[in-house]
Formats: sequence, C-alpha cells, structure tokens
Amino acid sequence: MRHSFRAAESVAAGLLLLLAAACGSRLPESDFEDRATQGREPAGDPIRVGVIASATSPVGGAAFTGPRDGAKAWFDRLNARGGIDGREVEVRECDDGGSGVGNNECVHRLVEEDEVVALVATTALDYAGASRVSRARVPDIGGQPIGPAYDTYPHLYSVYGSLAPRDGTTGWDGRQYGGTEVYRYFKREHGARTAAVVSYNQSASASYASLIARGLKAEGYKVVTEQVDFALPNFRAVAADLREQGADLVFDALDTHGNARLCRAMDEVGAEVTAKVTNVQNWTSTVPEDYEDAPRCRNSLWVTGSSRNFEDTGHEAVREFRDATKGLKTHSQWQLEGWAAAMWFTDAARSCAREGVTRACVDRFMNRDEPYTADGLLLPVTYEHLAEPPKTRTTCVSVARWEDAKGWVGQGDMNGTCFDVPQLSYEP
Repeated sequence: MRHSFRAAESVAAGLLLLLAAACGSRLPESDFEDRATQGREPAGDPIRVGVIASATSPVGGAAFTGPRDGAKAWFDRLNARGGIDGREVEVRECDDGGSGVGNNECVHRLVEEDEVVALVATTALDYAGASRVSRARVPDIGGQPIGPAYDTYPHLYSVYGSLAPRDGTTGWDGRQYGGTEVYRYFKREHGARTAAVVSYNQSASASYASLIARGLKAEGYKVVTEQVDFALPNFRAVAADLREQGADLVFDALDTHGNARLCRAMDEVGAEVTAKVTNVQNWTSTVPEDYEDAPRCRNSLWVTGSSRNFEDTGHEAVREFRDATKGLKTHSQWQLEGWAAAMWFTDAARSCAREGVTRACVDRFMNRDEPYTADGLLLPVTYEHLAEPPKTRTTCVSVARWEDAKGWVGQGDMNGTCFDVPQLSYEP
C-alpha cells in the first residue's frame, strides 16, 4: 500500500455511524453464478457500467457522492466526444442508502439484472455485496476503500491499489498494512516533533486515533492524546491543553462538525500549530463555510492523499477535470478520484477493441503489471499480490495547504515527495 492507512482514513467522516449501518442480508449464491456470456455488449449497443454510492447514508447526503459525480462528469464528456469506439457509455446508478441490505440490493440489480460490464468509483459505507461482485467476476474499478473489501477480494480494484493477495481473506491473515509517510513528511519538511491526536470517547473514533498514534510514535514523535465526550464535547479544554503541550501537529478522529468546533476552540484560546492535518475526504472547496468561525486554524489546515490536487490547474489533466465539472457547486478530491476511476475503465474498455468489451477483458487490463496514473492524476497504482506483507516500502504522498486567498495550494511534486517508511499492521 502506498498510503498511510488510507483505507482507515477514507471513513473518517463516517466512522461515528458505521456501527449504526445495517449488516446486510445475503442473496442466494445461485444469483451470482458465472455465465460465460454475461456482461458482453453487442457491437453498437451502449456499454453499461454501474456506480454505487451511499448517497443517502446516515452520514449525510454529500458525504459519499464525490466519486460518483466525478465519474459521471467523465462519462458525460466521453459520450459528447463519441464514446468508446462510437459506443455510448450508459451509467446505471444505485444509492444503497449506506446499509448492507441496500448495498446487496444494488449489487443484485446492477450485476444481475442490468448486467453491467463493470462497477466504477464505488463509494459504499457498508460494502456488504463485495463478495458477490467478486464471485460474478465483475471488475470494480477505482472504488474508495472505506472498508476492507478491496484488500480482500479479487476483481475489486481500489483507486489506491493493493499489495495483498486478495484471495478472500483480508490483507495478510486478517491484518492490513500502511506506511508512515505522512508523519515522516511533517518531521522532515517542517521539523515537527510533538503531535496531538484528538478523538471522541467512542469505539470507532478511539480505535482510529490509536492507529494514528502508533504511526506517529514509530516516526519518533512525542504523542499527546486528547479525548472528548461524544455527547457533550469540551473542545475548549482540549484546545487549551494543545496550547500548553506545545503541539506542532494536530490529527483527529472526528467528524467534520467536530473538526470545525475544535478549530474554533483553538482560535478562541490562541492555540497555534504548524499544521492541523485532515484527510482526503475533507479535501474540498467548502473549507470557508465549514470553518467560517476559525480563520487562524482554517489557514493551518493541511491535507494529504494519493492524487493530484484538484486546484492544480497548471496540470493539463486537472484542467480538463475542472472544465468538465465547472457546473458543480463545489469541488473535491473525491470527485477528481471518481473522474480518474472512470478514465481507468475507459482505457480498459478501449483495450478490448478486437474481442469486444467484456468483463473478462476489462479485468485483464486491470491486472496488468504496469502501474496506472490516469494521465498523472494518481500516484502510480499497482496490484502486486505479495505472499508476505512488506516490512518497509518507498511511498509517496500528495500534500496541500489551505490559504484563504488561494484555496488548496500543493506542496511540491507528489511523485517526488517519497519516503522509505515502515509498514505497520492494523486490524480493519
């Protein structure tokens, strides 16, 4: 994995509600028996793809729709330019409601009834139908690894890649691995030595905070842990202690609302830090609204990820994305990653010109040895099926900082911001 516990980070905004999501029912295995001709599109007919998003999840309407919107923007532009070898791409959407039951229903409808060639940019709070997608050999391309599915099953391809065997067991013997490159970056580039981790007194939040703390300690940081009551959080007390402890960095296992309240409290007590570090799900254009009451903290926001800053319009591929999505009210890094996922499917489908666009052909493209970058929008993505987890790995990271006058400002070339870091295990 090229990313610092990226699978765990992806669910930061939804971690407080994961336990409330339904576990999901199981559809009969017979519903997903492989058919040799299933998913084959006759020449000239539209190529059907499916997009599953937890659009109406308990987390909130906008939390999981970014990848979907980015993918749809790509396909709209692609179809306006003639589609794939003259064939339009028909997008079948399904909102699973953030539940396992709803996810299984979406998988059944898209995979069996609509017979889509592939799923694209899946963003599911509870990917209960993942094993059925894999059993049907439907390539799931560029999905967000909110849970462990993309490090568990074949035919599922996270937008961030995987080194795991993906043989039906998560990671290696049920454990996943991630690097410490984010923490190494701030230590090397900004001399950070003391880091605070703020969480709720809630199991998912505390578990994620513990994961961050482990990575920080592995990089030699002094780690300050802070916990607030979920029902009655006293962020002002936490902010005051951050100031007293002299924290250089602040990481968190909070939702967006909690982050905003923490930032406001930091401004109120005069707690200044080198960086208030957030994750890719909060890499959006809505920062001014989300943090309107905390101008000082807002301008210390930093974000890390594995894709090129959506504000980097000096890059040709980013300019095309921004031009195609100029009608959207807001922009986000997840939209860009959904756009990249749709591009990935398109490149795979175009490789199938001679034999026809089938699930099997698309899947072969996804399993190539060559890393994929979506014209430079992604750090090189690979799937290596290593028998043993790596102890160390050279990993790269995309970094941006918020500035009110400029928005998200990229910090150097993501392909050159790389570190040889330990890979630490964790249970998903």
